[in-house]
Amino acid sequence: MSIISGKNILLGITAGIAAYKTASLVRLFIKAGAHVKVVMTPTAKAFITPLTLSTLSKNPVYSSFVNKDEGDATWNNHVDLGLWADFFVIAPATANTLSKMAQGTCDNLLMAVYLSAKCPVYFAPAMDLDMYKHESTINSLNILKDYGNIMIPATSGELASGLIGEGRMAEPEAIFAFLEQDILGKLPLRGKKVVITAGPTYEAIDPVRFIGNHSSGKMGFEIAKVAANLGAEVFLISGPTHQKVTHNLIDVTPVISAQDMYEAVHKHFGNCDIAILSAAVADFRPKAVAAQKIKKKEPVLTLELEKTQDILASLGRIKNKQYLVGFALETNNEIENAKGKLKNKNLDLIVLNSLNDKGAGFKTETNKVTFIDAEEHITEHPLKSKTEVAEDLWNVIIKHIHA
Repeated sequence: MSIISGKNILLGITAGIAAYKTASLVRLFIKAGAHVKVVMTPTAKAFITPLTLSTLSKNPVYSSFVNKDEGDATWNNHVDLGLWADFFVIAPATANTLSKMAQGTCDNLLMAVYLSAKCPVYFAPAMDLDMYKHESTINSLNILKDYGNIMIPATSGELASGLIGEGRMAEPEAIFAFLEQDILGKLPLRGKKVVITAGPTYEAIDPVRFIGNHSSGKMGFEIAKVAANLGAEVFLISGPTHQKVTHNLIDVTPVISAQDMYEAVHKHFGNCDIAILSAAVADFRPKAVAAQKIKKKEPVLTLELEKTQDILASLGRIKNKQYLVGFALETNNEIENAKGKLKNKNLDLIVLNSLNDKGAGFKTETNKVTFIDAEEHITEHPLKSKTEVAEDLWNVIIKHIHA
């Protein structure tokens, strides 16, 4: 999955011949899972039709402040468009538009949206060689970069005039790649390796039956998704679950038993920077597993159980540079039990949730957690979605690792 999947991308198109390439650019954004809206300057419509772009983007195309439909005028709110966008890409950006952006000249809808945008703004210059090299254009480019806008460099090649040289707009694939790499390079977890466990473990009684629990794995999967969207390389080790994730920065290892999970975690732990163990691992397993299905011959079945290996404690004993996070699901003496687990297992942070809290625990879309760090600072959070809980968790971890 692309880093821009689920993001809102506003594409600004100005009146240059390279505008014809924006159909391919919209298509690339849509295929990557982004939501796309298009704003055009009025004269840009001479180079590519709004119908083409609206069909590809699955959204109306905006080119004027007011839409007139059978006498019923409606206003295109430039502020709302600017606030909607996670990223604003202006391609092609002509010399005329670059000058307006640099000087703050607001004479069309695209410029009004640009001046309202709160998100990162990328621009891809496109013009003839002499225009590109002109001192006034160079001045505009420098001003825009000083403002914090991000330039997608023009390339060299055959230009509309027939000249060969610099000023050609980057190809759609290059713009797409530039955007992805720039976003990734600025993410706070870029270059970090993260191990996350999720879901339950199943401990076999016989070929048919097992000892397990009600964990859905959703909390761990949400933690993994947020980590990947923040740039981390994620190794997600999951017990049996219906949860799914597709992301090019998440490598999923499915496991069944506590022993399987122990081995998978230790395989990756030595090279990771952060480990978050949110899985509900079985504490006990049958000492002997029947080779055949156990028949219902007796009214009582006695199973002898033995402890599974404590994965979290084993990591706490060998960690060096890793930031180690555990989860505690408690039903009584929650804070004290969590503090004990934090200390005894040599953790940097523990996430406590209680089955006594409505909306928390297994098989819910929400969770109510308390964070306790190694200095025993306690931070309680209200009931939130598991995605929001994952975001809160990563905010705490990032604050620590960048301190």
